[in-house]
Amino acid sequence: MSLRKQTPSDFLKQIIGRPVVVKLNSGVDYRGVLACLDGYMNIAIEQTEEYVNGQLKNKYGDAFLRGNNGKDVYIFY
Repeated sequence: MSLRKQTPSDFLKQIIGRPVVVKLNSGVDYRGVLACLDGYMNIAIEQTEEYVNGQLKNKYGDAFLRGNNGKDVYIFY
């Protein structure tokens, strides 16, 4: 049995259209639907909600998060 190695970018491309949480180094979380991403790990999400210290602060339609913000991406199941 052979296992195919997968890059993080490949994995993220497979989950486009699914709910995600993007956590920035600043501690701010953005929750929404993954719309697209590029090779620099820039992320676009739709139906975006911004959470600070677990509290909902803002709602945005679409958001663009630059890849150099050092973020972690969590997937809701």
